[in-house]
Amino acid sequence: MQARKPKLGQNFLVDDVARHRIADALGELSARTVLKIGPGHGAITSILAERAGRLVCIELDRALAAELRFRFRNHPNVEIVEGDVLETPLSTLIPTGERALLIGNLPYYITSDILLHLFTHGAALELAVVMMQREVADRVSATPGTRDFGLLSATTQMHAEASSLFTLPPEAFQPPPEVWSTVLRLRFQPRFTELGLTDPAAFDRFLKACFQQKRKTVLNNLRAASYPVQQIAMVCQTAGVDPVARAESLSLGRLSALYLALTSA
Repeated sequence: MQARKPKLGQNFLVDDVARHRIADALGELSARTVLKIGPGHGAITSILAERAGRLVCIELDRALAAELRFRFRNHPNVEIVEGDVLETPLSTLIPTGERALLIGNLPYYITSDILLHLFTHGAALELAVVMMQREVADRVSATPGTRDFGLLSATTQMHAEASSLFTLPPEAFQPPPEVWSTVLRLRFQPRFTELGLTDPAAFDRFLKACFQQKRKTVLNNLRAASYPVQQIAMVCQTAGVDPVARAESLSLGRLSALYLALTSA
């Protein structure tokens, strides 16, 4: 008999060793609030329910949310929130003054959107252990000068320190996806103040302009974003940036120096 196809395209983790490794990556939880994105049938949630001081699970699938409420009805520390994580104000689920931990298997088609959503609530989060498609994880943790370094890399690394923990094959899930999955640890440590940036939203817009066309130079991308060519050339010299360099070759320090030179010119 063919396995029932999940309604929302979910791929549920069934590897017992992997689910414990992922839960263990959060560390000591007895006095912590933990947010769980997409608890599914509870493979990891069942472990966290025994460890966390408070566990808040955000589940979009109504049937799964009902299943989880019944399964964890005798766990007063477990709360099931039915809804879309992208529409959930995560900070409101966390006690004032506390920084929570977060864990989740991010749907492949909205991984970037969820990461950006997490960053908007970064002040209320300390650490996240998230699983995503291996190729996306490679971009998230890529270093400047490598092929995978791009807008997602730069944006993530402005908000958090990313490290790859391990990779899982398709057979670790049911039904098996067509891709491998990587578990990342994100430690939320925004770098804006360190790099002299006072307007994170404006710098995010600048990064988008720099990486707009990956194969174009910084000069051409910024010119396409309506920055005057002469001004770009002048501030590139000030910031120590080669105007014919591509954004992927520049460190976050160089990119922030270029932004500061442009905004003060």
